[in-house]
Amino acid sequence: MKQQNVYCEPLCIAKEYLFDIQKVSYQDEEPYSCLMHFHEVHELIIFEDIQGSYFSSQGDSALQNNDIVLTPALEVHNYEIGPKAKSWYLIQFLPEVLDLPQFQSIKPLFNRGMHLRMDSKNTLIVQQQTRWLVECFEQQPRSDKSLALLSLLLLWIADQAQAVTQNSEHTLKQSQGFSRLLPVINLFKHDEYVNLSVGEAAEKCHLSTSHFSRLFKSVFRHTYANYILQHKLYHGARMLGQSNYSVTQISYEMEFSSPSHFIAHFKKYYGVTPYQYRSDINRRMLMAETA
Repeated sequence: MKQQNVYCEPLCIAKEYLFDIQKVSYQDEEPYSCLMHFHEVHELIIFEDIQGSYFSSQGDSALQNNDIVLTPALEVHNYEIGPKAKSWYLIQFLPEVLDLPQFQSIKPLFNRGMHLRMDSKNTLIVQQQTRWLVECFEQQPRSDKSLALLSLLLLWIADQAQAVTQNSEHTLKQSQGFSRLLPVINLFKHDEYVNLSVGEAAEKCHLSTSHFSRLFKSVFRHTYANYILQHKLYHGARMLGQSNYSVTQISYEMEFSSPSHFIAHFKKYYGVTPYQYRSDINRRMLMAETA
Protein backbone atom coordinates (compact mmCIF):
# COMPACT_ATOMS: atom_id res chain seq x y z
CA MET A 1 0.00 0.00 0.00
CA LYS A 2 1.39 3.44 -0.84
CA GLN A 3 2.24 5.42 2.26
CA GLN A 4 0.49 8.55 1.10
CA ASN A 5 -2.73 6.61 0.69
CA VAL A 6 -2.89 5.18 4.20
CA TYR A 7 -5.93 6.90 5.64
CA CYS A 8 -6.90 7.31 9.25
CA GLU A 9 -9.22 4.31 9.31
CA PRO A 10 -9.02 1.58 8.44
CA LEU A 11 -5.31 0.98 8.42
CA CYS A 12 -6.79 -2.52 8.49
CA ILE A 13 -5.50 -4.85 11.17
CA ALA A 14 -5.05 -8.23 9.55
CA LYS A 15 -6.88 -11.19 11.05
CA GLU A 16 -5.06 -12.82 13.95
CA TYR A 17 -3.08 -9.60 14.57
CA LEU A 18 -3.45 -7.61 17.77
CA PHE A 19 -2.22 -4.33 16.32
CA ASP A 20 -0.71 -2.64 13.30
CA ILE A 21 1.66 0.30 12.81
CA GLN A 22 2.69 2.24 9.72
CA LYS A 23 4.52 5.42 8.82
CA VAL A 24 2.33 7.88 6.90
CA SER A 25 3.68 10.83 4.93
CA TYR A 26 2.43 13.42 2.44
CA GLN A 27 4.33 15.90 0.31
CA ASP A 28 3.43 19.60 -0.12
CA GLU A 29 -0.02 20.01 -1.67
CA GLU A 30 -0.55 16.24 -1.82
CA PRO A 31 -4.27 15.53 -1.24
CA TYR A 32 -5.27 14.32 2.21
CA SER A 33 -8.68 13.49 3.63
CA CYS A 34 -9.90 12.29 7.01
CA LEU A 35 -13.57 11.41 7.07
CA MET A 36 -15.23 12.01 10.43
CA HIS A 37 -15.97 8.50 11.61
CA PHE A 38 -16.33 6.18 14.58
CA HIS A 39 -13.39 3.92 15.25
CA GLU A 40 -13.75 0.17 15.66
CA VAL A 41 -10.28 -0.08 17.22
CA HIS A 42 -8.10 2.00 19.51
CA GLU A 43 -5.82 4.38 17.65
CA LEU A 44 -2.70 6.33 18.52
CA ILE A 45 -1.29 8.90 16.10
CA ILE A 46 2.24 10.11 16.83
CA PHE A 47 2.80 13.16 14.64
CA GLU A 48 6.18 14.22 13.30
CA ASP A 49 5.41 17.21 11.07
CA ILE A 50 1.90 18.60 11.22
CA GLN A 51 -0.07 21.80 10.78
CA GLY A 52 -3.78 21.90 11.47
CA SER A 53 -6.50 21.31 14.04
CA TYR A 54 -7.92 18.29 15.83
CA PHE A 55 -11.65 17.92 16.58
CA SER A 56 -13.13 15.41 19.03
CA SER A 57 -16.12 14.93 21.28
CA GLN A 58 -14.13 16.87 23.90
CA GLY A 59 -13.52 19.96 21.75
CA ASP A 60 -10.96 21.29 19.28
CA SER A 61 -7.28 22.20 19.55
CA ALA A 62 -4.34 23.24 17.36
CA LEU A 63 -1.83 20.56 16.44
CA GLN A 64 1.94 21.00 16.79
CA ASN A 65 4.87 18.91 15.60
CA ASN A 66 5.39 15.80 17.77
CA ASP A 67 1.89 15.91 19.27
CA ILE A 68 0.00 12.69 19.99
CA VAL A 69 -3.70 11.99 19.48
CA LEU A 70 -5.42 9.09 21.22
CA THR A 71 -8.78 7.86 19.95
CA PRO A 72 -10.49 4.91 21.68
CA ALA A 73 -12.85 2.49 19.97
CA LEU A 74 -16.35 3.90 19.27
CA GLU A 75 -15.05 7.46 19.65
CA VAL A 76 -15.25 10.01 16.86
CA HIS A 77 -12.75 12.56 15.60
CA ASN A 78 -11.86 14.74 12.65
CA TYR A 79 -8.93 16.82 11.41
CA GLU A 80 -8.37 19.95 9.37
CA ILE A 81 -4.84 19.55 8.02
CA GLY A 82 -2.85 22.20 6.14
CA PRO A 83 -1.40 21.67 2.64
CA LYS A 84 2.25 21.52 3.73
CA ALA A 85 4.24 18.28 3.91
CA LYS A 86 3.23 16.17 6.91
CA SER A 87 4.05 12.83 8.48
CA TRP A 88 3.07 10.66 11.42
CA TYR A 89 3.04 7.13 12.80
CA LEU A 90 -0.35 5.45 12.89
CA ILE A 91 -0.85 2.70 15.49
CA GLN A 92 -4.14 0.81 15.74
CA PHE A 93 -4.82 -2.01 18.16
CA LEU A 94 -7.76 -4.18 19.14
CA PRO A 95 -9.64 -3.20 22.32
CA GLU A 96 -8.82 -6.58 23.91
CA VAL A 97 -5.15 -5.60 23.98
CA LEU A 98 -5.92 -3.43 26.99
CA ASP A 99 -7.23 -6.48 28.85
CA LEU A 100 -3.67 -7.78 29.12
CA PRO A 101 -2.23 -7.48 32.65
CA GLN A 102 0.45 -4.94 31.74
CA PHE A 103 -2.16 -2.44 30.56
CA GLN A 104 -4.53 -2.46 33.53
CA SER A 105 -3.02 0.72 34.99
CA ILE A 106 -3.56 2.74 31.81
CA LYS A 107 -6.82 1.23 30.58
CA PRO A 108 -8.96 4.09 32.01
CA LEU A 109 -6.96 6.54 29.88
CA PHE A 110 -8.55 5.05 26.78
CA ASN A 111 -12.11 5.90 27.76
CA ARG A 112 -12.10 9.12 25.72
CA GLY A 113 -10.20 10.84 22.96
CA MET A 114 -7.24 12.96 24.03
CA HIS A 115 -4.78 15.39 22.47
CA LEU A 116 -1.43 14.84 24.21
CA ARG A 117 1.95 16.61 24.30
CA MET A 118 5.32 15.87 25.93
CA ASP A 119 8.49 17.78 26.79
CA SER A 120 11.44 17.59 24.39
CA LYS A 121 13.28 14.87 26.34
CA ASN A 122 10.35 12.47 26.38
CA THR A 123 9.48 13.33 22.78
CA LEU A 124 12.88 12.02 21.69
CA ILE A 125 12.40 8.88 23.79
CA VAL A 126 8.98 8.16 22.28
CA GLN A 127 10.29 8.78 18.76
CA GLN A 128 13.03 6.18 19.34
CA GLN A 129 10.58 3.69 20.86
CA THR A 130 8.28 4.14 17.87
CA ARG A 131 11.09 3.49 15.38
CA TRP A 132 12.02 0.32 17.28
CA LEU A 133 8.39 -0.81 17.17
CA VAL A 134 8.14 -0.22 13.41
CA GLU A 135 11.37 -2.13 12.73
CA CYS A 136 10.31 -5.07 14.89
CA PHE A 137 6.74 -5.15 13.57
CA GLU A 138 7.92 -5.28 9.97
CA GLN A 139 9.88 -8.44 10.77
CA GLN A 140 7.89 -10.06 13.59
CA PRO A 141 4.42 -8.48 13.89
CA ARG A 142 2.99 -11.19 16.16
CA SER A 143 6.07 -11.70 18.33
CA ASP A 144 6.33 -11.16 22.08
CA LYS A 145 9.01 -8.58 21.31
CA SER A 146 6.62 -6.49 19.19
CA LEU A 147 3.96 -6.62 21.91
CA ALA A 148 6.57 -5.69 24.53
CA LEU A 149 7.64 -2.66 22.49
CA LEU A 150 4.01 -1.60 22.07
CA SER A 151 3.56 -1.98 25.83
CA LEU A 152 6.61 0.17 26.53
CA LEU A 153 5.40 2.89 24.16
CA LEU A 154 1.85 3.01 25.54
CA LEU A 155 3.00 2.95 29.15
CA TRP A 156 5.57 5.69 28.54
CA ILE A 157 3.04 7.96 26.85
CA ALA A 158 0.48 7.35 29.60
CA ASP A 159 3.08 8.25 32.24
CA GLN A 160 4.76 11.24 30.60
CA ALA A 161 2.30 12.93 28.23
CA GLN A 162 0.10 15.83 29.28
CA ALA A 163 -3.35 16.56 27.90
CA VAL A 164 -3.67 19.65 25.69
CA THR A 165 -6.57 21.87 26.69
CA GLN A 166 -9.30 21.79 24.07
CA ASN A 167 -11.93 24.39 23.31
CA SER A 168 -15.03 22.72 24.72
CA GLU A 169 -17.34 25.23 22.99
CA HIS A 170 -16.57 23.56 19.67
CA THR A 171 -17.14 19.89 20.49
CA LEU A 172 -18.42 17.73 17.68
CA LYS A 173 -21.43 16.81 19.78
CA GLN A 174 -22.35 20.48 20.05
CA SER A 175 -22.11 21.02 16.30
CA GLN A 176 -25.23 22.45 14.77
CA GLY A 177 -27.57 19.63 13.91
CA PHE A 178 -25.67 16.82 15.69
CA SER A 179 -28.60 15.90 17.93
CA ARG A 180 -31.02 15.98 14.99
CA LEU A 181 -28.82 13.45 13.17
CA LEU A 182 -28.43 11.04 16.09
CA PRO A 183 -30.63 8.26 14.62
CA VAL A 184 -28.24 8.00 11.66
CA ILE A 185 -25.09 8.79 13.65
CA ASN A 186 -25.86 5.91 16.01
CA LEU A 187 -26.12 3.56 13.05
CA PHE A 188 -22.66 4.58 11.85
CA LYS A 189 -21.36 4.20 15.38
CA HIS A 190 -22.74 0.76 16.18
CA ASP A 191 -23.43 -1.00 12.86
CA GLU A 192 -20.57 -2.47 10.88
CA TYR A 193 -22.08 -1.41 7.60
CA VAL A 194 -24.71 1.23 6.73
CA ASN A 195 -26.17 1.71 3.26
CA LEU A 196 -29.17 4.02 3.46
CA SER A 197 -30.25 6.33 0.68
CA VAL A 198 -30.33 10.01 1.57
CA GLY A 199 -34.14 9.83 1.62
CA GLU A 200 -34.14 6.85 4.00
CA ALA A 201 -31.59 8.57 6.26
CA ALA A 202 -33.62 11.78 6.31
CA GLU A 203 -36.76 9.85 7.19
CA LYS A 204 -35.05 8.20 10.16
CA CYS A 205 -34.19 11.68 11.45
CA HIS A 206 -37.72 13.00 10.73
CA LEU A 207 -36.30 15.65 8.41
CA SER A 208 -36.85 16.64 4.82
CA THR A 209 -34.19 15.42 2.43
CA SER A 210 -32.87 18.93 1.76
CA HIS A 211 -32.74 19.86 5.47
CA PHE A 212 -31.04 16.58 6.33
CA SER A 213 -28.44 17.07 3.59
CA ARG A 214 -27.57 20.58 4.84
CA LEU A 215 -27.27 19.46 8.46
CA PHE A 216 -25.23 16.41 7.55
CA LYS A 217 -22.69 18.43 5.60
CA SER A 218 -22.39 21.00 8.41
CA VAL A 219 -21.58 18.24 10.94
CA PHE A 220 -19.59 15.75 8.89
CA ARG A 221 -17.96 18.22 6.46
CA HIS A 222 -18.86 15.90 3.60
CA THR A 223 -22.01 15.42 1.58
CA TYR A 224 -24.05 12.41 2.64
CA ALA A 225 -23.37 10.68 -0.70
CA ASN A 226 -19.62 11.09 -0.31
CA TYR A 227 -19.72 9.93 3.31
CA ILE A 228 -21.69 6.79 2.44
CA LEU A 229 -19.28 5.97 -0.38
CA GLN A 230 -16.23 6.29 1.87
CA HIS A 231 -17.97 4.36 4.64
CA LYS A 232 -18.57 1.51 2.18
CA LEU A 233 -14.93 1.60 1.09
CA TYR A 234 -13.79 1.44 4.74
CA HIS A 235 -15.97 -1.62 5.18
CA GLY A 236 -14.63 -3.13 1.98
CA ALA A 237 -11.05 -2.64 3.16
CA ARG A 238 -11.84 -4.40 6.43
CA MET A 239 -13.41 -7.31 4.56
CA LEU A 240 -10.35 -7.59 2.31
CA GLY A 241 -8.10 -7.86 5.33
CA GLN A 242 -10.26 -9.94 7.63
CA SER A 243 -12.24 -12.32 5.40
CA ASN A 244 -11.81 -14.66 2.45
CA TYR A 245 -14.57 -13.06 0.38
CA SER A 246 -13.60 -12.36 -3.21
CA VAL A 247 -13.52 -8.81 -4.57
CA THR A 248 -16.66 -9.63 -6.56
CA GLN A 249 -18.47 -10.91 -3.47
CA ILE A 250 -17.44 -7.82 -1.48
CA SER A 251 -18.60 -5.45 -4.21
CA TYR A 252 -22.08 -7.00 -4.28
CA GLU A 253 -22.21 -7.29 -0.48
CA MET A 254 -21.84 -3.50 -0.36
CA GLU A 255 -24.33 -3.03 -3.21
CA PHE A 256 -22.01 -1.49 -5.76
CA SER A 257 -23.49 -1.69 -9.24
CA SER A 258 -20.60 -3.89 -10.41
CA PRO A 259 -17.18 -5.13 -9.27
CA SER A 260 -15.50 -2.70 -11.68
CA HIS A 261 -17.38 0.17 -10.03
CA PHE A 262 -16.11 -0.91 -6.61
CA ILE A 263 -12.54 -1.38 -7.90
CA ALA A 264 -12.50 2.08 -9.53
CA HIS A 265 -13.68 3.87 -6.38
CA PHE A 266 -11.35 1.83 -4.16
CA LYS A 267 -8.32 2.67 -6.29
CA LYS A 268 -9.25 6.35 -6.43
CA TYR A 269 -9.51 6.53 -2.64
CA TYR A 270 -6.68 4.21 -1.52
CA GLY A 271 -4.33 4.53 -4.50
CA VAL A 272 -4.26 0.76 -5.07
CA THR A 273 -6.75 -1.82 -6.33
CA PRO A 274 -8.54 -4.12 -3.86
CA TYR A 275 -6.35 -6.97 -5.16
CA GLN A 276 -3.16 -5.00 -4.43
CA TYR A 277 -4.50 -4.00 -1.02
CA ARG A 278 -5.18 -7.61 -0.04
CA SER A 279 -1.90 -8.77 -1.58
CA ASP A 280 0.02 -6.30 0.58
CA ILE A 281 -1.72 -7.56 3.73
CA ASN A 282 -1.05 -11.20 2.78
CA ARG A 283 2.58 -10.40 1.99
CA ARG A 284 3.09 -8.86 5.41
CA MET A 285 1.46 -11.86 7.09
CA LEU A 286 3.65 -14.27 5.09
CA MET A 287 6.78 -12.37 6.07
CA ALA A 288 5.74 -12.63 9.70
CA GLU A 289 5.15 -16.38 9.45
CA THR A 290 8.51 -17.04 7.81
CA ALA A 291 10.53 -14.65 10.02
